[in-house]
Amino acid sequence: MNFSKVCFPIAAGAMLLFGFANSTLNDSNAIQSADSVATYANPVFEPILADPSVYRDPSTGSFYAYGTQDNWGDGQGSRLVPILKSTDLVRWNLVGNALREKPTWKSEGGIWAPDVVQVNDQYHMYYAYSTWGDPNPGIGLALGKSPEGPFTDQGKVFDSKSMDVPNSIDPFYYEDQGKKYLFWGSFSDAPTQGNFGVELTKDGLAIAPDAQKFKVAAGDFEAVIIHKRNNYYYFIGSKGSCCEGKKSTYRVLVGRSRTLKGPYLDKEGKDIAERGNGTLVLKGNSRFVGTGHNSRIITDDKEQDWMLYHGIDMHHDRVGSGTSRRVLMLDPIRWKDDWPTVAGDTASFARQAAPYFKK
Repeated sequence: MNFSKVCFPIAAGAMLLFGFANSTLNDSNAIQSADSVATYANPVFEPILADPSVYRDPSTGSFYAYGTQDNWGDGQGSRLVPILKSTDLVRWNLVGNALREKPTWKSEGGIWAPDVVQVNDQYHMYYAYSTWGDPNPGIGLALGKSPEGPFTDQGKVFDSKSMDVPNSIDPFYYEDQGKKYLFWGSFSDAPTQGNFGVELTKDGLAIAPDAQKFKVAAGDFEAVIIHKRNNYYYFIGSKGSCCEGKKSTYRVLVGRSRTLKGPYLDKEGKDIAERGNGTLVLKGNSRFVGTGHNSRIITDDKEQDWMLYHGIDMHHDRVGSGTSRRVLMLDPIRWKDDWPTVAGDTASFARQAAPYFKK
C-alpha cells in the first residue's frame, strides 16, 4: 500500500508562518498588471494542495483546483477536499470545501485524490476513500451544481474487493468516442495489481452493465491521467515514494498508445503494463522532490500546454506535525517527437514566463 495519500494535522499556528497563498502575490516583479501575470516561480500555492485535479469552467474561464483532504492547522479542522480558484493558474485563492460532511459508506478513512469534471449538466467529483493500509479502499462519487460545490455524496461506485484490484484509489474520468470511462489503481505488488480502466454508464454514475475492466499499466504506477494528442493516447502516472520529506522519490513517467485500452509503450517500446517501464517526464532536484500526481494537461491561449502537480520543498519539507508539505507546482510541457517533456526533466524553481489567458 502506498502511503502517499496520508495526511496529518499541521501544528497550530503554522499557517501564520507559511501563508495561505502563492508566494508571488506580494512580489512586484511577478505582477505585470491587475489582470495579467507576466512571470511566476514555483510553488504557486502553499502550504498544501496534494494530488491536484484542475478543471476550467468554460462559461467563466476560471480554474478550480481540488486536493486531497487535509488539516492545514489553521483552526478550520480537516478540510473535506479543499477548492482553490484562479484565472491564470498562478494566483490561487481558497474557495472552501467540496464536501460539507464525510461520506458514510465506509466507517473510517480519508477523502483522497478527487477528480472533478462536468458530465452532462452537472459536476462529478470522483474520489478515493481509504485509510492507511486499507485492505478494501474504494472509489466514490459526489455531485454538484457548481464547480465551487457543495457536492452531495452519491455513495460508492466500487471498491477493491468488488473489482479484484488492490489499492483501488486515484480515480480519473475520461470520455472517448461517445463513451465514459473511469481509470484508477495504485501501488501494489499483488498478483492482481495494476492501473485499470472500466466503462461507465451514459450518466457516469455507475459501472456500465457487463463492463469488463482492462489493464493499462503495472502496479508500480499510480495517479493516472489519460491525454489524447495527434492520434496518440498518453498514460501519464507517478512512481516512487511521495511523502518521505526530503527522501521522497515521486516522479512522473509516460507511455503512449494508438488506442485507449492500450498497450501503452514507453519510448523504448516497452509495455508499461509490465513493472519497471515508462519514459521519464519529471523528477525532483536540489530544490523540489516528491514531484508527481499531476493534473490534466491544460492548454493556454497561446497553445502552450501546462501541468500542475505537487512537490516538496527541500528547504521546508515538513509541517509542524512532521508530515510532508506538498505544495502546488506548475510547469510548461513541450512536445518532442510526440512525447511530452519538461525542461531538464525536472521541476522548475527559477522565474519564468507565466501562462497566457485572454481577459
